[in-house]
Amino acid sequence: MAVYTKVSETALGAFLADYDIGELRSCTGIAEGIENSNYLLETTRDRYILTLFEKRVNEADLPFFIGLKRHLAASGFSCPQPIEATDGECLRSLAERPAVIVSFLDGKAIMSPGADHCRQLGVAMARMHAGLDDFHMQRKNDLGPDSWRNLWHGRAGTANELRAGLESDIEADLASIDAADLNNLNLPLGTIHADLFPDNVFFDGGKLSGFIDFYFACTDALVYDIAICLNAWCFNERGIFEKDKGSALIEGYETVRQLEPAERDALPALARGAALRFFLTRLIDWTDTPEDALVKPKDPLEYARKLDWHRSFGMMASSYGA
Repeated sequence: MAVYTKVSETALGAFLADYDIGELRSCTGIAEGIENSNYLLETTRDRYILTLFEKRVNEADLPFFIGLKRHLAASGFSCPQPIEATDGECLRSLAERPAVIVSFLDGKAIMSPGADHCRQLGVAMARMHAGLDDFHMQRKNDLGPDSWRNLWHGRAGTANELRAGLESDIEADLASIDAADLNNLNLPLGTIHADLFPDNVFFDGGKLSGFIDFYFACTDALVYDIAICLNAWCFNERGIFEKDKGSALIEGYETVRQLEPAERDALPALARGAALRFFLTRLIDWTDTPEDALVKPKDPLEYARKLDWHRSFGMMASSYGA
């Protein structure tokens, strides 16, 4: 979450007049995240999140995101619920941006998760996948393997400025992942979150309370969600994988859904691919994020170090605790 588009008091008042959520008490910009503009709304009735979708988000995808969260909420899975305006629509316009209000999810992110947090994450992720098993809307993963060479194009100089020789390392990763042919592994498909970083998972009183920020969700291999989380939750600050966390995450997941042998076999390539995907988008944000944005871009070298580990040690599924 972040704030790129400022909203005037007059425009906000006119917008909220179409909602039955109580009288506005405060509206505060939220600095976390990188994709959209987000505000915390406090009214006489409750707290809500207002999101304005920025130009990086394809407006045609918004019904998918809204439908997904409605489906999850109906299945009993804890996530922000889109709020309907008085005309029955969730998606509206504010400050020349598509906008939506969603319910507030109690809890907070754990930025230094332990093995028990990872286990709870695995359980909740599998429950989310199961809850979306009968969700029939689909969305292509626009940041899947087909996009990675385009994301990399023209960025080699920036990579080498960050670390000498990084260009050749990334070229080696791209070649290895191309050879793995991730799009043709015939793995179980479904709707995945695709961005389950610790700041998108809330805990309340030590218990996982829900997921937020579904705006990268897409139709892809279910195990790719696990690969993303192995990178985001199970490495220490030195870029070393902590196997106990990986084992806990996968064990938690398998209390709900057993991985197929092909999914285990694919984990090393998918984990390396997921690390490359987030390195590339961080590399782009490193130079392209507006200077006046409240949010600061995240360091691409964090994921370069994770790629170093995958390149040297992550050759077998057992390396990840699977």
